Amino acid sequence: MWQMMDLLYGHKKDMVTPEDALPGRDQYTYSLAREHLVLGTDMLGPDSPVDPRPWPADTEEIILAGGCFWGIERIAWKTPGVHTTSSGYAGGYTPHPTYEEVFSAKTGHTEAVRVVYTGGDETLRALLSQFWEQHDPTTANRQGNDVGTEYRSAVYWTTEAQGEVVRDSAVRYQDALDAAGRGAITTELKPLAAAGDGRYYTAEAEHQQYLEKVPNGYCNHGFNGVACSLG
Repeated sequence: MWQMMDLLYGHKKDMVTPEDALPGRDQYTYSLAREHLVLGTDMLGPDSPVDPRPWPADTEEIILAGGCFWGIERIAWKTPGVHTTSSGYAGGYTPHPTYEEVFSAKTGHTEAVRVVYTGGDETLRALLSQFWEQHDPTTANRQGNDVGTEYRSAVYWTTEAQGEVVRDSAVRYQDALDAAGRGAITTELKPLAAAGDGRYYTAEAEHQQYLEKVPNGYCNHGFNGVACSLG
C-alpha cells in the first residue's frame, strides 16, 4: 500500500520553495467558524477578521502538526487544561490558503492545530506526551497512507519557554524510540515566527472538530507503541 501511495503522491514529499509557492491572497476566501463545538470557547481570538478578541490572560498558544489535522485536534481538545483548539494551516508560504491548495503541497503549509491552553508547563507536557505517542514522528512528510509535506510532523511554539519544554520532550522521546529500536524523529521544531511566513491560518468550518461531527470519520491516529514520559 505504501508503495502505491508513494507512486501516486511521492512528488508531494519535496518541500516547495518560497519562490514557487502559490501566491495566496490577503484575506480568507471562506467564512470562519467561531465557537468550538465541544468546548464552547472562541476558536479565533485576536486573529478573527471580525470582532477580534484577546485570549484569556492566563492562556498560552502552541501549534501542533502530525498528519491529518482532524485526529490531532481531537487529541488536543481532550487534554485537561486546553481552553480551545482549531484546525488550520501553518509553516508554509502561501497567505490565506485553501484546503485544496494545501493538499497540492504547493503552499509549504502543514495541516496544523492551534492549541490555546492554561496550566503552563504541566498542560504543555501532557499535550506533548499525547502528541508524540499518537502519531509516528519518524516518517518524514507522511502519516500512514497520507503522503506529502502537508502531513509532516511539526511543533511551532510561541514563546521561548515553550521551546525549551518542546526540545526537552523531543530528546526524551528520542531516547524512548531508540530503546524500542525505532527510527529518528523527523518532526520540525521551531518558533512559529520562524516557520514559513510565521502565521497560523484557521481552516474552513467543515474541518473544525470534524471527528465530533463524524465520530467514525477518517483518522489514522492512535498509540504508536512507544510510551512517552515527560513528568
